Amino acid sequence: MTQSLIFDMDGTLFQTDKILEISLEDTFNHLRSLNKWDTVTPIDKYRQIMGVPLPKVWETLLPNHNNEEREQTDAYFLEKLVRNIRSGKGALYPNVKEVFTFLKEHNCSIYIASNGLSAYLKAIVSYYNLDKWVTETFSIQQIESLSKSDLVRSILKKYDITNAAVVGDRLSDINAAKDNGLISIGCNFDFAQEDELSQAEIVIDDLIELKAILPKLENMYLTNK
Repeated sequence: MTQSLIFDMDGTLFQTDKILEISLEDTFNHLRSLNKWDTVTPIDKYRQIMGVPLPKVWETLLPNHNNEEREQTDAYFLEKLVRNIRSGKGALYPNVKEVFTFLKEHNCSIYIASNGLSAYLKAIVSYYNLDKWVTETFSIQQIESLSKSDLVRSILKKYDITNAAVVGDRLSDINAAKDNGLISIGCNFDFAQEDELSQAEIVIDDLIELKAILPKLENMYLTNK
């Protein structure tokens, strides 16, 4: 049976934490220089909502700013993120490439479904040569609803996938699996929250665990039907 795994990017494959704080600090320093921010950078608040689409991020972090200011901030932040990725300040989680190699050797198709923007995802995929393993990377920008569930559904439809698991660290990933009748694999990594992970069918502490889980997925697919 051909299997498919759909991975989240931030906090699952890519250690966003390594570039998040410096990029956010740069962005809010920029706002301070424009006299549009006069307090501390809300890094903790961002950590709490990590995984939601960026438009909703800026609604939360900049509640008193207008949409134009949020869009300008979003563009500046994206520029800083991409620059930090290309300068090598980020990192993949341990064992990503080893696991991807294993999955491909076992006839498994790999996709990425992320709430990140296309330019950001492209920078990561390009810098780490992930397209060597990944069939296609999908951004939330491709879906009008900004719903991870709808994004995953579009992957299933495009590639005629019936058996798959969604691998991610946040509730949006777990719900994307459930809403599409897929298996949910929660990643207990940096941004994960215990109450969200409790809703996943499987929880892992390291991506290397997928090597042992893969043979068990076929029976789980049959159980889920």
